[in-house]
Amino acid sequence: MKKLFLVSLCLLPVLTTLAQTTFQHPDQFLGYTVGKRFSPHYRVLAYAEYVARQLPTRVKVLPYGTTYEGRQLMAVVVASEKNLARLEEIRTTHLKQIGLGNTAASAPQASVSAQPPIAWLSYNIHGNEAISSEAFMLVLHDLLDPANPVSQKILSNTVVILDPGLNPDGHDRYVNWYNQMSGTNPDPTPLAREHSEPWPGGRYTHYLFDPNRDWAWQTQEITQQRMALYQQWMPHLHGDFHEMGPESPYYFAPSAKPYHEDITPWQREFQQIIGQYNTRYFDKNGWLYFTRENFDLFYPSYGDTWPTYNGAIGMTFEQGGGGRAGLAYRKNDGDTLTLRQRIDHHYTASFATLESVADRPDDIVKNFNRFFEKSVTSPVGEFKSYVIKTANDEGRILALRKLLDNNQIRYGLAGKSQKLIGFNYQNQKNESVTTENNDLVISAYQPKSTLLKILFEPKSMLEDSVTYDITSWCIPYAYGLKAYGLKDRLTPVAYANPAGAAVANGSASDPKPYAYLVRWQSAQDVQFLAGLLKNKVRIRVAEKTFKQGEQRFEAGTLIITRAGNERLGDRFYQIVQQEAAKRGIRLIPASTGFVAEGSDFGSGSVFSLKNPRVAAISGDVTFATSLGEVWHYFDQDLDYPLTLIDANSFPNASLDGIDVLIMPQGYGYGKILNDRALNKLKDWVQAGGKLIVMERVTSFFADKPDFGLKKKDDKPEPKKEKTDKKPNLDTDESLRQYGEREREAVSEETPGSVYRVDLDRTHPLAFGYPNGYYALVQNVYDYDFLKDGWNVGYLKKDNYVAGFVGKNAKSKLNNTLLYGVQELGKGSIVYMMDNPLFRGFWYNGKLLFGNAVFMVGN
Repeated sequence: MKKLFLVSLCLLPVLTTLAQTTFQHPDQFLGYTVGKRFSPHYRVLAYAEYVARQLPTRVKVLPYGTTYEGRQLMAVVVASEKNLARLEEIRTTHLKQIGLGNTAASAPQASVSAQPPIAWLSYNIHGNEAISSEAFMLVLHDLLDPANPVSQKILSNTVVILDPGLNPDGHDRYVNWYNQMSGTNPDPTPLAREHSEPWPGGRYTHYLFDPNRDWAWQTQEITQQRMALYQQWMPHLHGDFHEMGPESPYYFAPSAKPYHEDITPWQREFQQIIGQYNTRYFDKNGWLYFTRENFDLFYPSYGDTWPTYNGAIGMTFEQGGGGRAGLAYRKNDGDTLTLRQRIDHHYTASFATLESVADRPDDIVKNFNRFFEKSVTSPVGEFKSYVIKTANDEGRILALRKLLDNNQIRYGLAGKSQKLIGFNYQNQKNESVTTENNDLVISAYQPKSTLLKILFEPKSMLEDSVTYDITSWCIPYAYGLKAYGLKDRLTPVAYANPAGAAVANGSASDPKPYAYLVRWQSAQDVQFLAGLLKNKVRIRVAEKTFKQGEQRFEAGTLIITRAGNERLGDRFYQIVQQEAAKRGIRLIPASTGFVAEGSDFGSGSVFSLKNPRVAAISGDVTFATSLGEVWHYFDQDLDYPLTLIDANSFPNASLDGIDVLIMPQGYGYGKILNDRALNKLKDWVQAGGKLIVMERVTSFFADKPDFGLKKKDDKPEPKKEKTDKKPNLDTDESLRQYGEREREAVSEETPGSVYRVDLDRTHPLAFGYPNGYYALVQNVYDYDFLKDGWNVGYLKKDNYVAGFVGKNAKSKLNNTLLYGVQELGKGSIVYMMDNPLFRGFWYNGKLLFGNAVFMVGN
């Protein structure tokens, strides 16, 4: 009996452990087999929470926010009991080792104990790539399987973080639609309605942004909240799970060229290692796959590149399928691709990748820490400091500081005046620069040095012209900053906020001035203007430069007078000061309407602004992201009403209540702009309406009667002289190679390059740009200058700055119109061949678009 009792005691821990690991498989929990249908987001999270309750010593749920539509955002930590018990110690020690544990720390600290690597897998960033959320549940379950030796190895050596759904709003938009469209048996016929997802599809966020292009810019609420959590952990590895077209097989690392030049040899090597592990699993199952094609490591705001530039091993996984594939899809080769097959591929890639980390934990931690040690002691790049001039640029500096803070890039102030030599981003020349006390200084000697260098590099080095995205993104150009890159190391002093708005917003001796003046120079000023207009405050704008006292004010300055606002009484002062404080706007009180130079405030050269009623075309004639950028701009940046008009109702819609109509990028406008609708639109403009036409929509209006936009005449090729010489077969363009067709195609393209725009700064569309404007040009337009209109922004021969431009595209982008305004009757048409609101990150374009909406046509 005694021996039996001892045996029972020995078995008790084993039995207890087994009892703790007895929990439902996703099939049991959901009530259907994974792969038989799509699961809504709340069911996926419910399963994660259920597992965490059943196994609290090995699973921890980390809620980190909510979406615009109120859905929960959540990450799930899975670890051994030992590691989960000291999870906070692992996290904080890890951050200290890389110099990010304390914002005041300047250098990584030595390890005090063995640290497991942290592997983070992200699922379903594109909502209609919905298989990864299903795969998440299987990965979570099987990581906790005590009989699975691979799972036990992973959890013994690694802390795993799983994010089941990065874009819940888009995911449920797709899942809810698909579950309504499908019957008991899925129809694999490609023409079936369940394979034709309606506009805008589930790929995008609530505001129709692509969240996989937002990692660095963090314009969207889901990105902001996720990145705050991500940077509390700074994982050693990040896997980003996607889908592509249903005819494609599976893609995993190594990535395609171009690799950014600052990706380390270790990161390149581990791309190969991950590929080897995935290859072994996929070969064993006989599955097709490909590597080193299509998906590069260059643009810094992806789910593979941003982690890579932050020291991690980052990679993309792509399964053929996407929103079109549904539950079953018959491919061109006759095979039927099922949802469960797609799920199994992501599930297998997840385990293969985690095992690659678990097999070399010490090497991963050592090389990750070395990345940050080098960042602090020997940063990459020729520039060791960056100086940003701050005088009269409060709005842009505020926006830049937010971007730097979101990316944990440290900065300070110059603190003193000194003369140095630096690279001037505006003219791309090395020249003398004198720092001033309040200039912003960013030192490259910091943990986030590599990311800083890449975001600020004037020209990104391309090893291959075939890329997946834009090829230039330089922050000084995107923000319109006077910036310098220095080879000298500057040590900034601690940043101190400038004097608050209350100090600038009034004068004790004149609490009720004749007028308030606001310089027009940043997106914050547009926000301030929108706030005043919503509150029915009447505003005037200086059309020309003027001088009052010792201060000079540029064209575009807002003049907010008591005259015209008497009906508001003392609320006038309260509204103006409250809106200024909300946006950090500096109000300059004026005691008189008389000016020393220029036009007095009552002059005809000082025009009044309207409170415009704005609308935009929505629906399947537009690109979802282009509409989303406009919608987000009004709804989130300006908090100003925008009416979205469904394209299908537009031909019969009355525009009587609309002052400004925006047509975002799209190819389908011919469907709604028949002759009758076009004439009605023309009549509306002539009666005083303002039409803003964006990007390729301009081609619909080019060469149409009464519209001033004209395509350049194709000049006939010069006649070739007769010659007896034989053709040179090495240079004859007709003898092209089929294998080079992809590279030849890009010769006609500019996938996102920076150009300096020549501006007519006297026109209201260009107000607020004393230092000029840099555009991110993504399409090749070949338009003549307006013969009967205003050529406000245009490209001359030598305006190229950075990024890839095909040889044929570059010639077409010489002497071409980029922004123009045509007056038609009492109204106007604004042609925007470039999109100033691109992805919400081209900050300097927000002022330009504000000019188009509020300034032009008054």
